[in-house]
Amino acid sequence: MGLKLGLNLGYWGIGPAGAEAAEIVRAAEGLGYESVWAAESYGSDVVSVLAWLAAQTETINLGAAIMQVPARPPAAAAMAGATIDKLSGGRFLFGFGPSGPQVSEGWYGVPYAKPWGRTREYIEVVREIIAREGPVDHQGEHYTLPLPGGEGKPLKLNFHPLRNEIPVFVGAIGRKSVEMAAEICDGWIPIFFSVDAFEETWGEHLEAGFAKGGRQRSDLEVSPSLQVAIDGDLEAAKNVVKAGLVLYFGGMGSRKTNFYVDLAHRFGFGEVADEVQKRFQDGDRGGAFEAMPDEIVEATSLVGTEAEVAERVERFRGAGIDRLIVSPVHVERSEQEHTLERLASLAGVGTPS
Repeated sequence: MGLKLGLNLGYWGIGPAGAEAAEIVRAAEGLGYESVWAAESYGSDVVSVLAWLAAQTETINLGAAIMQVPARPPAAAAMAGATIDKLSGGRFLFGFGPSGPQVSEGWYGVPYAKPWGRTREYIEVVREIIAREGPVDHQGEHYTLPLPGGEGKPLKLNFHPLRNEIPVFVGAIGRKSVEMAAEICDGWIPIFFSVDAFEETWGEHLEAGFAKGGRQRSDLEVSPSLQVAIDGDLEAAKNVVKAGLVLYFGGMGSRKTNFYVDLAHRFGFGEVADEVQKRFQDGDRGGAFEAMPDEIVEATSLVGTEAEVAERVERFRGAGIDRLIVSPVHVERSEQEHTLERLASLAGVGTPS
């Protein structure tokens, strides 16, 4: 069975943007890539990018990886998703996550307390709005619709969505958040993912979630986000991966709270992550980069010769992974195109023309 492939554009303007982005998305669509995914942090937003791409594509699904929960009320997320889904003929995929405390509180001004309880309830409200079975009357811990004591009244989405169920993915790496994904979500997008450590790191948490939800593994599309480069200047590609990991370990959080450093410990790279974080936060970014070994690149990306990547793709297939959401890391456009084409062939999603 072929793996599904998704193309990850990342952050608009940091990754591909404008005509370049539209061109590479259409190329991926022609190669049989099943989805394209856009990200947001504190710059470009997911909704605008995916709505823009909807008009320039025909078959590829439009995924949010991710829409940040503190960025908009659940009703706004549901409205945007239902609109893009209708504009695109049923190709939208929700993706949610709570972001982190620095962005949630520093950018959106939203407290980060109980982030995954808030995300679970957010998903409940979004699904209720999309289902459109009646006016929304939600009395929860984090969201109350309508607000009591005022003039608000329960309302219902004022147009019929194309689909009354739109798949919901979450970007999760913590134990309890992955358990929640297995319990209630349609898909899971882990970032910084090692297929060799998959069962050891996540197996028990996935099984606990499936048991809670009365579900099984086939109910959840496991869709890790990975950087990819096949052939070409592999040394430069590895350096791009290392630079990204340096930022995640050193800059995405504090010494007290860094989800990626915690995960690296579970993957067997704890000492590396601790050293990189220390050097980065001491202002030694060059030293942080030098502390990053090639082994962590191999464990968490698809960078190598075609034969090397083919072997790793088979490991993903053998582990029961459903979809690879990939970011080409080569700088040269010809190398990016080569990577996308060869990966499509290796994954079995179509025959390149």
